[in-house]
This record gives sequence, C-alpha cells and structure tokens, in this order.
Amino acid sequence: MFKQNYNVIGVMSGTSLDGVDLAHVKFLKKDKWTYEILETETISYSEEWLLILKSAVNFSSTELSQLNVDYSHLLAQMINNFIFKNKTKDIDAVCSHGHTILHKPNLRYTLQIGNLPIISILTKQNVVCDFRVQDVEFGGQGAPLVPIGDQLLFSEFDYCLNLGGFSNISFDENGTRIAFDISPVNTVLNFYSNSLGFNYDNKGEIAKSGNLNLELFQKLNELEFYSSDYPKSLGIEFVNEFVLPLIELFKIPTKDKLNTFAEHVALQISRIVTKKSASLLISGGGVYNDFLIQRIKFYLPKNKIVIPDKKEIEFKEALIFAFLGVLKLRDETNVLRSATGAKQDHSSGKIYLK
Repeated sequence: MFKQNYNVIGVMSGTSLDGVDLAHVKFLKKDKWTYEILETETISYSEEWLLILKSAVNFSSTELSQLNVDYSHLLAQMINNFIFKNKTKDIDAVCSHGHTILHKPNLRYTLQIGNLPIISILTKQNVVCDFRVQDVEFGGQGAPLVPIGDQLLFSEFDYCLNLGGFSNISFDENGTRIAFDISPVNTVLNFYSNSLGFNYDNKGEIAKSGNLNLELFQKLNELEFYSSDYPKSLGIEFVNEFVLPLIELFKIPTKDKLNTFAEHVALQISRIVTKKSASLLISGGGVYNDFLIQRIKFYLPKNKIVIPDKKEIEFKEALIFAFLGVLKLRDETNVLRSATGAKQDHSSGKIYLK
C-alpha cells in the first residue's frame, strides 16, 4: 500500500540556461493529486558554467563524461545548500531532471548530465532522475514529459502551455493526452538579447521597438518542423542548425530579429490552440515577455488566457519533475506514449537510494 503524502524537492535546468530551479513540494493523494509549493529558488550559473554548457554540444565523449561528473557535483552542492538554507527535513526524494546537452531521439540518443548516482551519495538523499533515456529506448522522443503532470495536476485547463527555452503544449484530444514542442522561444530571444549585452529582453521592450520583417517571418514559418506531425520534440541542435543560420541571412537590426521571432512564436502557438473560448494556462519565463504575451493574445482573442502566480510561473517544470519522481517511486506511469511516441506508457527514471 503506497503512502498518501510525499515531501520532495524538484530540480530542473532548462535549455534557456536561466539557472537551476529548485522547488520544495508536498503532494497529497486522495481522490486526486493535490500539491503545495513551499520554498523555491533559482540558482544562476556562473559565467564559467554558462560558457561550458553552451559549448558542451561540441564536446568529445571523454569531455562529456567528465562534464557529467563535474555537473553532478555542482547540482549536489546546490541541492545541499537549498536543503540547509530552508532546514528541509524528512525528504522522501530529490527528483532531478538534470541538464540536456544532446537530444537526438531519431538516433535513439539523449543526454541529460547530472544524473549520476554520486548525487545521492553527496546529498545523502534518495534521488529519482534521468527521466528521458528509457523513453528514447522505447522509440519515443524522450519529450515532452510534462503532460502527465498537466493531466493530473492541472486538469481544469483546456491547454497547458510552457514558454521556456522552447514552447511546449499539452491538451486532451478524444480522451488522450497530446503533447509536443511547438517552437524555440528563449533559446533564440535570449541569444539576440545577449548579442546586445543583455541577459534577456526585459518585458520584450527591445522586440516591441523593432519592426516585423515579413520575408523572415515567412521563412521561419516554412521550416519543415512546423508541418511535421506530433509526437515531436526540439533540442538546441534545431536552433543551431536551422533557426539561427536562417535569421542570420537577414542583415536587419537585432530589434527587428527579436520582433519577427516573437511574432513567429505567437503565430505557431495560435496554429495549435484551435479550440475557441478555451482556457490556456501559460507558465515559464516567457510569461514575463509582455510583448510576446500581447502577440499571443492578438492571435487568440477569444481564448481565456490564465497566468498563474509567481511560483507556478517560474517553477512549474520543477514541480512536475518532482511529481514524476513521486510517480516513479510508486511505480506508476509518468510518461505517456501519446505525448512521446514511445511504444507504451511507462514509469521512467532511475532511483538511487541513500
């Protein structure tokens, strides 16, 4: 008989490299799952680590192995500091996504560093991690993994949209949970903001000051990924191989590139959210880009767009990976084949006991 209460820490590092999100969450299972997000923190990467993580896609296998060890030590230190600072007691598990370096599911390969057993040793905690590999082995995309959380924790919304390094969405269709990545978001917007000396485009003010380049807008919307069927997922490789080279063909001001790409993101989202008057929950760092949200609302004028409180905006993915870890502890399904394309629903992840 499984317990009803779980006290866990969710750990998430996204492709936008904003930092490592940690969330202390309590889950309760009665008729349905409920949760309470307690202490939260985003720990920024040092300049040295930012450079390493941005470059790691080009590392050799030997360099990646060492990086995996080093990053596992870094994560363990962050987790230990978080636990000590918040005096967190009686933790059932630390549930960690790690950081994605390579994601090539069509080649049956995905790599999230920071998922080594040493984290359990260094933190003296049970650790549930490495959620994507098994799905890829089962023929899936290894992503998106959030849909099971959307289905069980946010069932009151018609659509759940996350705006992070990439946009991804989940929704029910004919009784089946569908989910997939829509487009890059902050991986591209932050790249061009960085080129101007900013970590990000605050409230989308730079993009707002730019002009839409119709030719670039059209070319972006014609990228093959957008016409392919789900299940489908994106990695930084897509940005580096297709999106940035395309944008760089256009010798236009950076503010125009930001404006045009934000418009592109909004349009692609509107092509997926086809139910009129439906409710759309939006989370992730992209929520703070007022210009992007404005453009999404422009394309979806009849939809009820809901932006949750600050903790859910910033820590929804950490919350859901905490939840995936709880489901794994219970040996219950935490990955849906309808979302990833795997041959079966399954309970994914590795458990390292303290």
